[in-house]
Amino acid sequence: MQKPANRLFLDSRKGSIILLMEEIMRVFDISVPISPDLPVWPGDPAVELERIANIAEGANANVSRLACGVHVGTHVDAPVHFVEGAASIESLPLDRLLGRAYVAEFGEIDVIDDETLDSVNIPAEVSRLLFKTQNSAFWSESPHSFHEDFIAIDARGAQWLTDRGVHTVGVDYLSVAPFGDSVPTHTILLEAGVVIIEGLNLSGVDAGWYSLYCLPLKLVGSDGAPARAVLLQEA
Repeated sequence: MQKPANRLFLDSRKGSIILLMEEIMRVFDISVPISPDLPVWPGDPAVELERIANIAEGANANVSRLACGVHVGTHVDAPVHFVEGAASIESLPLDRLLGRAYVAEFGEIDVIDDETLDSVNIPAEVSRLLFKTQNSAFWSESPHSFHEDFIAIDARGAQWLTDRGVHTVGVDYLSVAPFGDSVPTHTILLEAGVVIIEGLNLSGVDAGWYSLYCLPLKLVGSDGAPARAVLLQEA
C-alpha cells in the first residue's frame, strides 16, 4: 500500500504551518524530572526551584529561579569534566547526540565490563549506544533516594567501547562509572572523544534501534549540562 504523502495544514490558533510526517512516530521521553526531590551525586548541590514572583501576589507574571549543579538529572558530560584543558560542553559536536542509536538491555548483572558486552548481541555498526539495566527501576521504585549500588561501566568495558568505535554512550543512572571508582571509566571514554549521557530513564523502552535526540544546555566553559533526551521509533 502506498504511503500517504506529507501534508501541510495551518494551525489558525498559532498562525503556524505544521508538517505531518508520513510515518507516525512513537516518542519516548527518557529524561528524568528535575525537582527539589531529585537525588544528586553526593557532594553536589541539591536542586532549588522556587517561585520568586507570583501573579496571585500581584506580579505581572509567574517567575521562578533554578539553582543546581550541571550534572543534575539527565545530563551530558564534557571532556573537561575529567580531562584538564579539554573541551567544554558548548564545544561538543551535536551530531553525536542526534541520530540512530541502539538500546542494549541487560538482565541481572553487577557491572558492564568487556565480558558482559561480549555476551550481548550488540550490532557491529552501532555508534550511539544506550544501556538499559536494573538502574532504570530506581526512577520509579525509589526516585528520591541516591543508590550507590547502581550498575555502571568499568574500565575494561570502557576500553571495549572505544575499541569498537562507539562515540556516544548513555547510561540509566547518574554516572557512567561505578560508585567510588569514577576516574578510569570517564578518562578512557572522554580522552577518546566519546560523548557521555548520564541519568537516563529507559524503563519504558525495549531493546532495539531508535532515533536519539539529546540536547544539553549551551553553558559556556562548563564541564557538563542538563539535557532533554528523547527517543523516536516508527509506530
